[in-house]
Amino acid sequence: MSLVPHRLFRLLTVVWVGSLLTIGYAVAPVLFTSLDRMTAGAVAAQLFRIEGVLGAVCGILLLGLANVLVRRGSDAYRRLRWLIAGMLVCVLVGYFALQPFMNALRIAALEAGTDVGHSAYATRFGILHGVSSLFYLIESLLGVALVWKLPASVGVVTPEQGAHSTAAGKVTG
Repeated sequence: MSLVPHRLFRLLTVVWVGSLLTIGYAVAPVLFTSLDRMTAGAVAAQLFRIEGVLGAVCGILLLGLANVLVRRGSDAYRRLRWLIAGMLVCVLVGYFALQPFMNALRIAALEAGTDVGHSAYATRFGILHGVSSLFYLIESLLGVALVWKLPASVGVVTPEQGAHSTAAGKVTG
């Protein structure tokens, strides 16, 4: 069996989960400590939009690839599909359902001449931001579980493993 689908699955997983963790837990906090809130919020919104598209693309590709691998007999990928589906739901709700409302509130506040934090929309924005953050956290935890549960091997015996199993099977007398 070819290792390419397995390696592609791992690569897509690492790209998705790595970018998710990096943007959400390293880049965004640095933005808010380095820039004024309005600028940091605008940059973070752009980054999270990119992350949303990346997550949707990776999620769809991973689900399709997992189905191919399961049909080829790699049952280890069967349970991973649920984690991917959960992450994909979080992306779709967080980025494509909640973010447009948050952006609309941000724009309405700017049109009123203030930032969203000091506007009449602050409470609604705060609630949406909290719900969005919860979906991001759930997606992150599912992503860590996905990386953790990636199959350690794909059933292909390497020459080193073959030598170890041959040596272990010898009976000394």
